[in-house]
Amino acid sequence: MTAQQIQIDFVSDVACPWCAIGLSSLQQALAQLGDSIDAHIVMHPFELNPTMTAGGQDAVEYLSRKYGRTPEQIAETQAMIRERGAAVGFEFGSRTRVYNTFDAHRLLHWAGVEGKQVALKQALLRAYHTDGKDPGNHDVLIEAARSVGLDAEKVRDVLENNRFADEVRAEEQEYQAMGIQSVPAVIFNRRYLVSGGQPAEVFEQAIRQIVSESA
Repeated sequence: MTAQQIQIDFVSDVACPWCAIGLSSLQQALAQLGDSIDAHIVMHPFELNPTMTAGGQDAVEYLSRKYGRTPEQIAETQAMIRERGAAVGFEFGSRTRVYNTFDAHRLLHWAGVEGKQVALKQALLRAYHTDGKDPGNHDVLIEAARSVGLDAEKVRDVLENNRFADEVRAEEQEYQAMGIQSVPAVIFNRRYLVSGGQPAEVFEQAIRQIVSESA
């Protein structure tokens, strides 16, 4: 049986906990579908905190101001996120600060050329959401890149010379123009959109339906 090829465009931000859940769920769904699906996943940038300055901001303070939530409501949401993450094998640690992620997106753009984009995305999600590290810090980015087999000197060149900044900005504008206002936004074959950090069975059902319609 020939595997069905599927293009999956994953629009997301390293700072987004639901993106970590959604990516883990998507990969669980693909694992359940096995060799019947040949999926090509491409990461695309979206910034939840585009105006955030270097060093970040206290998470409770920032989320309270941005969404109008009380510290108690934020704690409840984070507890729910930890449970949802554990259900798909993603561990959430203590995330006390919110950071800028533009440099992480530049590095992810380059990692796509190197064939390591999804692996780097996973490493960056763990660095922030599990370990509480700053995904805008160049040392953190280099460490994550090295952990997935990328060359540290090439990574440093990308970061220090502001490479791929224009490409990332253009992609962000492209998906905003398409109406993407929240993430994760998972687009199958450039036609079918699944929004949010859905359970694996939702992604699996969507893929099966797409394959059926394509047939």
